[in-house]
Amino acid sequence: MTDRRPLIAPSILSADFARLGAEVAAVDAAGADWIHVDVMDGHFVPVITLGPTIVKAVRRHTELPLDVHLMIEKPERHLEAFASAGAAVITVHAETCPHLHMTLRTIRKLGCKAGVSLNPGTPLSAIDAVLGDVDLVLIMTVNPGWGGQSAIDSAIDKVATLRETLCRREIGGVLIEVDGASRSRTSRPSPRRTCSWRARRCSGARTTRPPSPPCGASSRPTTIPSSGHLVVPMAMPSGLAPFDLLFLTRVR
Repeated sequence: MTDRRPLIAPSILSADFARLGAEVAAVDAAGADWIHVDVMDGHFVPVITLGPTIVKAVRRHTELPLDVHLMIEKPERHLEAFASAGAAVITVHAETCPHLHMTLRTIRKLGCKAGVSLNPGTPLSAIDAVLGDVDLVLIMTVNPGWGGQSAIDSAIDKVATLRETLCRREIGGVLIEVDGASRSRTSRPSPRRTCSWRARRCSGARTTRPPSPPCGASSRPTTIPSSGHLVVPMAMPSGLAPFDLLFLTRVR
């Protein structure tokens, strides 16, 4: 492993949609690596959020990769629309895809990176057969669609287990993404959880200097405004309010 720098992907779900373009541009300038787009359908999860039209609008305001997380039933019906709208990564839930291999391969054929996500109650064994077909695995540490939840310990433990599995099977190039709540006890990486960068809740955090960018990536600005309620990956730039941060780590 040559690069252990986590990536940060602010979610537009926490933005003020009346000024979405300006807020996307602000976190882009502040040093975000990706922009995360939470898509919910009111069926798989109780909330309805947004669709390809918003993704297309966001695309006009940033050149960062758009990380589209489909928390929807029958996602295979909408893959082409999100890809055409400008998604760089499309992640589907294993729980909603009876033909998961086909869905992941379709995402790649559309020119996007293919991701698969697991709810806290879904075991890693559900995606064992497709690990060779994914570019990203998204681990939910809370149940999607409900706010105010605490992190589920067993879901956090999946991160280390997944990394061990990928390394044992020599499956390289996969990103592990963590989405959901965190607890203060998870703010420092432990020896056995070497692949996960934990987060902490804070308010008005001071500006910090981010680590060096990953290989092949351009440098990002290091002066970041400080305000608001946010999730800050350890040693990463703070103050990317009003977005919540998701964070990723390269496996190999």
